[in-house]
Amino acid sequence: MSTQAKHASQMTPDELARATAAAMYENDACSRALGLEILEVRPGYARLRMPVRNDFLNGHQICHGGLIFTLADSTFAFACNSYNINTVAAGCSIEFLRPVSGGDVLTAEAIEQTQSGRTGIYDIRVTNRADETVAMFRGKSAQIKGNLIPTDD
Repeated sequence: MSTQAKHASQMTPDELARATAAAMYENDACSRALGLEILEVRPGYARLRMPVRNDFLNGHQICHGGLIFTLADSTFAFACNSYNINTVAAGCSIEFLRPVSGGDVLTAEAIEQTQSGRTGIYDIRVTNRADETVAMFRGKSAQIKGNLIPTDD
């Protein structure tokens, strides 16, 4: 991949966001195991998709809320790490708005609302195949030491 061969300081912001996502995904066994697919990443933004497998269903035969949360949380992580500064969740909340059936496909879209110092706020909308909002997630991020892609520093 050409962006992987480039050093972080030589990449455009969009190239850097995609390269950080690729590096994170390679090391993210959970997202890979759940079948999460990265659709788009750019600075402060990410969109991921997840098929709702039968083993994701709870005792009510609807998608387990923890798996919807995981999709939203992973999307949040890809968005807030898109600047190549190691960033973790400092807090988050989710509202479940409608049930999700097995066989559906969920898409989560994370949008940065604000970045102030080492803290960011991101809103993540999770939709079903019919583009109905099934959950809303808000995450607060905190930057920590280190980078995903080597820098000159």
